[in-house]
Amino acid sequence: MSFDPLKFLPKPGTRFVLPALHGSADACVIAQAAIALKARQRMLALVVANATDAQRLLSEIPWFAGQGDAALGTALRCHLLPDWETLPYDAFSPHQDLVSERLATLYEIQNGQCDVLIVPATTALVRMAPPSFLAAYTFFFKQGETLDEARLKSQLTLAGYTHVTQVMSPGEYSVRGGLIDLFPMGSALPYRLDLFGDTIETIRTFDADTQRSLYPVKEVRMLPGREFPMDEAARTAFRNRWRETFEGDPSKSPIYKDISHGIASAGIEYYLPLFFEETATLFQYLPADTTFALIGDIDEAIKRFWSDTQSRYKFLKADRERPLLAPETLFLTGEDFFTLAKPHGRWVIQSGDAASELSAPIPNIAVNRRVDDPLVNLRAYLLQSDKRVMICAESHGRRETLQQYFNEYQLPLVPCESYADFETASAKLMLGVAPLYAGFELGASLGNLAFITETELYAGTGRRIGKKKQEGVTQVESMVRDLSELKIGDPVVHINHGIGRYMGLISMDLGEGETEFLHLEYAKDTKLYVPVSQLHVISRYSGASPEDAPLHTLGSGQWEKAKRKAALQVRDTAAELLNLYARRALRQGHSFEYSAHDYEAFAASFGFEETPDQAAAIDAVIKDMTGGKPMDRLICGDVGFGKTEVALRAAFVAVLGGKQVAILAPTTLLAEQHAQTFADRFADWPVRIAELSRFRSGKEITQAIKGMADGTLDIVIGTHKLLSADIKFSRLGLVIIDEEHRFGVRQKEALKALRAEVDVLTLTATPIPRTLGMALEGLRDFSIIATAPQKRLAIKTFVRSEGESVIREACLRELKRGGQVYFLHNEVETIQNRRAMLEALLPEARIAVAHGQMHERDLEKVMRDFVAQRFNILLCTTIIETGID
Repeated sequence: MSFDPLKFLPKPGTRFVLPALHGSADACVIAQAAIALKARQRMLALVVANATDAQRLLSEIPWFAGQGDAALGTALRCHLLPDWETLPYDAFSPHQDLVSERLATLYEIQNGQCDVLIVPATTALVRMAPPSFLAAYTFFFKQGETLDEARLKSQLTLAGYTHVTQVMSPGEYSVRGGLIDLFPMGSALPYRLDLFGDTIETIRTFDADTQRSLYPVKEVRMLPGREFPMDEAARTAFRNRWRETFEGDPSKSPIYKDISHGIASAGIEYYLPLFFEETATLFQYLPADTTFALIGDIDEAIKRFWSDTQSRYKFLKADRERPLLAPETLFLTGEDFFTLAKPHGRWVIQSGDAASELSAPIPNIAVNRRVDDPLVNLRAYLLQSDKRVMICAESHGRRETLQQYFNEYQLPLVPCESYADFETASAKLMLGVAPLYAGFELGASLGNLAFITETELYAGTGRRIGKKKQEGVTQVESMVRDLSELKIGDPVVHINHGIGRYMGLISMDLGEGETEFLHLEYAKDTKLYVPVSQLHVISRYSGASPEDAPLHTLGSGQWEKAKRKAALQVRDTAAELLNLYARRALRQGHSFEYSAHDYEAFAASFGFEETPDQAAAIDAVIKDMTGGKPMDRLICGDVGFGKTEVALRAAFVAVLGGKQVAILAPTTLLAEQHAQTFADRFADWPVRIAELSRFRSGKEITQAIKGMADGTLDIVIGTHKLLSADIKFSRLGLVIIDEEHRFGVRQKEALKALRAEVDVLTLTATPIPRTLGMALEGLRDFSIIATAPQKRLAIKTFVRSEGESVIREACLRELKRGGQVYFLHNEVETIQNRRAMLEALLPEARIAVAHGQMHERDLEKVMRDFVAQRFNILLCTTIIETGID
């Protein structure tokens, strides 16, 4: 490789604008530069315009740099200085995990343990504790030292640590006899000190979830529990500066009183300058020869931050109980920031559309499922391009799926395990797992390589929805239920006389004064007048086409006959269901046999500790499947409580037992999500998985149907297409129904009736009364997952009057931490108007739109891009309501 990053590096006090970089090419170039700087024992600080890019670079740069050897010091040490994720002057404090990460990063910088620092521009503006604070308040425990328990408790409390009964999070400690558990700030794991008398005999790490000891260490580093001191001297200094800064009686302020009593009030971080003689900036932590890279529009990000900060200051400063420090006391101005950065060498890195000597965008290589060869665009690119190409999968499961897909169309992919592997190989087309945001080409000086992500593979824009389909949708939407929206000619249903047409209101005098009547017209031009006082006997017709509604004849008995027929159909359905459940209870089911060793290996790949309820549900399902009766179990649990893992375990047992599994999802989005989840979890097992939904091409669906029928397919995940008459299974053993309330009874029972002995597992967060009733009556087995995962954050719901300031503040809180927002707007006709409003209100946001009337390819691309965080606000209808991750 002929690229020498040191030639591009600016000298101290100078600024160099790099040629435009595309996709994730900036991470590749930065990694090369960081490696070269590390060899000279110099540091690279990346200031990025937004938190999303900060998180992206934190995952991409180490991939390009390679693993290295931490023991030999060759691994590139990348650290993020996260934002507090609060808005200026908020009356609540940052999450303890964020404070822990911030303190760890500042300590690593101070001690020369950081090669690449990544910091959002607005975070770099925050004035912070001076480096001397971190040095003075950091202490160590070492094996063999003598420990005074009373002094230890006092020291930890003053450092900001909280005494708890069981240590779970950074900043906590626990004392139980001769055992002391500590979770130091900045540590990934907690530590357990085992005392013999007053001497530290052993120090071991332990798992916070299981509380089991892991491995021994010689010492523990204890960073301060907060970004400010709380000892007596610091609190006295705080009170003195408060009185100097703010007018009025300080005892009227809860903050002043809390600090006097040794309590750190919520939001105290925005009074941090009062704890110190002088605050510091990030620049005072960095070595003098640090090189900066300014990525994105830093100037614009700083201007927006200051505009928001000044607006909040003006709005909140009138509160006498909570007086505010001036913004300049808490934050650097844009001018301050660029002045402090000026002595350093500064790279300016911007993205662009046009190709440059370093990189170029990937041309159109999108999969086109509407032609015989969906990979025709990629083949053409491979023929005309001299670059070696790596297809980048999002996960190991997606890699297996792509490998199968490319093999089906005779385009073999050579596997590669890393960037270094790809860089040194000779194959033209390779496949690997890479955390890249977007694809790009590298110029000759950077190896003449190309990286294609799934964003580019699935970037094809679908055709427009045809006029006929649009009319159909509009027709359904026009079937409003509200009688106040009745129009002349609309069909209505009278509870006693059946279907007629509403012809308007008419006033008549029947001897008791004028009264308004609804004029209804029935078959054979017969008329019925209904007083408005009897409006309750009228309902809106909700059949198929309003124009073709079958009008009844008054006095003919047609309506009574239709009602009797409907009642008989309900009774028939009930009898059929009871008959089916009775047959299932009497019939001998398939008793699944499986390897306990294989099952334990599969269960171990679950990255979390099962909750007690979840473990009980899994055990109940496996017991049902290995028993003699067909399983029909309902798993009920809130969103995020782990129902999908129960389904994965059941599917694994079924496949090990030689049976096929069908998974029925109510929406294409949920089917796609399940397909990816199952592909990821089964990536290391010889299990064939397919998806059957409108996101798949005709050829893919045909192959999946063939695989189901001949038994070569093990697991199929689909929507209502699974209920089609042409679907045949060779050895169906388990049906899993997700969100069963979204399907009709007849649809679900039709699937069960495929095999009377088939095992059925139903997952739901909101069981319908019929299903719940059957479970409670004993017709169906029932498991509840009521325990939330241990580290799942509680959902907070706020009800506020709609206003632009409320919307902006709510979205900014999430964007500030690099998070994402669902914005629900359940009206397709006006959704683009809402988008325009949001774009004007939140110019820093990247907004995408998703709704059910979009073409499947467009909807799939939007959801893929949103999952990959290429958008941070998804403006959508209730299409996302069904368990989307």
